[in-house]
Amino acid sequence: MTIPGVLTPALVARVVPDVTGLDKQFDYLVPAALRDHVAVGTKVRVPLHGRRVGGWVIALGEPDPSVPVEKLVPIAKVSSIGPPAEVVALAQWAADRWGAPRVRPFLVAAQPPSMVTALPMSRRTVTSGGSGVTSGVRRTTPLTDPLPLLVDIAQAGPCIVVHPTPAATRAIANRLRKAGLRVALLPDEWALAAAGADVVVGTRTAAWAPCPGLATMVVLDEHDEALQEERTPTWHARDVAVERCERAGAACVLVSPCPTLAALHWAGQRVVSPTANEAVHGWPFVEIVDRSDEEPWKRSLVSSALIARLRDHAARVVCVINTSGRARLVACRSCKSLQRCERCDAAVALDDRELLSCARCGTERPQVCQQCGSGAMALVKPGVSRLREELEAAANRPVVAVTGESDDLPDADVYVGTEAVLHRVRNIDVVAFLDFDAELLAPRYRAVEHSLALLVRAGRLVGSRERGGRVMVQTFTPQHPLLSAVQLAEPDRIVPDELERRQLLGLPPFRALAAVEGSDAEAFAAATGLEAAPTAKGVLVRADTWMELGRALAATPRPKGSRLRVEVDPPRA
Repeated sequence: MTIPGVLTPALVARVVPDVTGLDKQFDYLVPAALRDHVAVGTKVRVPLHGRRVGGWVIALGEPDPSVPVEKLVPIAKVSSIGPPAEVVALAQWAADRWGAPRVRPFLVAAQPPSMVTALPMSRRTVTSGGSGVTSGVRRTTPLTDPLPLLVDIAQAGPCIVVHPTPAATRAIANRLRKAGLRVALLPDEWALAAAGADVVVGTRTAAWAPCPGLATMVVLDEHDEALQEERTPTWHARDVAVERCERAGAACVLVSPCPTLAALHWAGQRVVSPTANEAVHGWPFVEIVDRSDEEPWKRSLVSSALIARLRDHAARVVCVINTSGRARLVACRSCKSLQRCERCDAAVALDDRELLSCARCGTERPQVCQQCGSGAMALVKPGVSRLREELEAAANRPVVAVTGESDDLPDADVYVGTEAVLHRVRNIDVVAFLDFDAELLAPRYRAVEHSLALLVRAGRLVGSRERGGRVMVQTFTPQHPLLSAVQLAEPDRIVPDELERRQLLGLPPFRALAAVEGSDAEAFAAATGLEAAPTAKGVLVRADTWMELGRALAATPRPKGSRLRVEVDPPRA
């Protein structure tokens, strides 16, 4: 059959509409006038339910014999060049991997920030590979400069560099340009990346970036949680990079001072570590403040060792405690009872208004003990607001409190805050973790990994041992293997025991895990047919492989009216 205005045989495009919540795909006819401009990944405009919407072409082919060609609606317009075909295929794999019922979120991550109708001339200067790059993990130190490694890798051919923070990507791009390489910095230079550059640099979405002839992908600071998408689907740039490189026959290099166990398990024997001399010079001095002899009821987080540092007016000090407000746990000084909520029995916190508040149900009350009626309270676990007052009295100089909600910081020599403070200040001499056991012994299977990442971040702030940089760790467990390993600048010592523990308990990277939260979490988890275990917030589900887990989650219908959050590979479980 010949259709007026359409080439024979007809060409049909399968389109994923760019509409939130719509998980269907539709077939459209490709008009003859647009045939040379439509490819897999192209962003188009199509009619849908009486209006025009954007969408991506994910497949091209002949019409389905069961559907008459004359019933197909033609594509209305080509809007933009989109992600290349190999990235579209990667997005379809990712939908299975992360249990997503639709592919749209991954295509959104891969698309250019604005419409691209034509690509510029390629600015690539490196056209052939050098000695070649081997996939694996490169263990560095907190103070290792990644530039020499990146310049060397770029000589082997086009590469993508992923870093968790925008500021660092800009700095890396500028330094690579000064080294003589042609760089495309995402997202603004997406078109240049698609045309061809020596190095494509960006944050986690750069894992989806176009890069013709890709030879290597480098993920810097692989341990950083910012590499994982917070919204569902919770894809991780590391896993996207590994899969993409395997499909493209490219090398994947994961770089970190404290690689995650997932990265080390993937790499196997392909791990390159710094020399002993490099390790010693690349880690700060770690001072362990042993508090195990103190009486728990009388202890204060402002120890004598800390006071000595605070009173050294030549030193800039940052104190870290991940407890906001005035106190997370409060007890009565008279009867020693822990204060709980009268409605749900959860432990109450003391907020900045001097009220006891329940984080679980929101109930508030004055500072009055339910057991004996006393109004005298002891702050068992003080927060940032209360500690700021104590530290200011001990230091005899102003102290600034910092949390994730803090605006611009005033200049000061002493700061106290949650771990957010480690990302907000510069030129620090001492970082003191006031209650490191809260991180080290947290009820999370990744607690040791998270604790090591905090020490790495602190090490970058204070600098090398030669500079006098010092990280203070106040703890009741001074013999913990992690603390011993970091003092010796050998963090890899903890890896064998951690891997053995994870394997014994059936935790990632040996088995696949997802957290399901919401009112219908238990019903949904049961419907998947996977192993399930209840938690305080919902349900954990487990499978033998990530693909088995993802496909089961994607295939299970969501209960009508439910607002489920499905977090595959939850970072804080």
